[in-house]
Amino acid sequence: MSKRRKNQRAEATPKREKVRDVFVPRPFEGLVDEPEWIALRELVPAASAPLRLTPDLVEEYGDRPVVLATVLPMAAPAVANPDGRVLVGLQRHQQSGDVSRDLTDALLCALRTEPGRQVSVPPLPGPGPRLQDILVDGPLEISMHDGFDFWLDPGAADDPTVQASLERANAAIYPTVKLDAARAAYWCRVPEKAHVRWVLPDDEDAALDALSRLGAAGTLTLGDDTKFAGMFRAHGRLTPVWDLPEDTPAAEWEGPVAEFAKRYAEALGDREPLDAAGRRARQGLLGRQLTLR
Repeated sequence: MSKRRKNQRAEATPKREKVRDVFVPRPFEGLVDEPEWIALRELVPAASAPLRLTPDLVEEYGDRPVVLATVLPMAAPAVANPDGRVLVGLQRHQQSGDVSRDLTDALLCALRTEPGRQVSVPPLPGPGPRLQDILVDGPLEISMHDGFDFWLDPGAADDPTVQASLERANAAIYPTVKLDAARAAYWCRVPEKAHVRWVLPDDEDAALDALSRLGAAGTLTLGDDTKFAGMFRAHGRLTPVWDLPEDTPAAEWEGPVAEFAKRYAEALGDREPLDAAGRRARQGLLGRQLTLR
């Protein structure tokens, strides 16, 4: 192709606007239940919670029920059900550096979509409102599910594609129980062991120092036959994980987790610099830390 033809072709082809992605380390910062948002996105297989839109959005789109879901069929960002419900999925394939903006864009796309139609969501949302701008904030009213049947409206039960996705998703669920002893604390059973995982609400450095104090004092476990397995870092918060006996029911860990929460709160309130034992414990904890987001 000649240089002249190349130039003509380039002029005739519209330029695609580049979308600059921005990384937000704490996408749920400012929301009352920040640790629960993190837990539902990173730890919990099947759960849902209703969301309340700001009055201006209700006026614009109507008072349609909006439901936050851990994951949707085929990991879709959002679904506009024929019954009028809008479902937004926390766990999805495509995402930008700002999860809050992703979820907001998916929700708004679903509100603009006729009920029953497929929701089209761009891979990168570009600038715009975030969850903190469009929701009436408050504690999440979380419902735990044994399966993903909550996805479905009456008309979807006969769709073979949806049914196949539902069966695959249900087969991958491991038993998970939300604990009452601490906010954003969950028990789960995986093959050959069980865990408690707790998304801490506190600043990472302060939380790490508190855990280090408990480690140095030998009080980092949840009791006999338990083991502190390490920590996740996710969306700017720490999530300690404990290995537990597989055959002990979730309800029996309410007491140990409550007792640990008290010890943790006391250690968190200690503002003195870490001593030598605490510093060694801190280094050990950092070596057993895994960053998710």
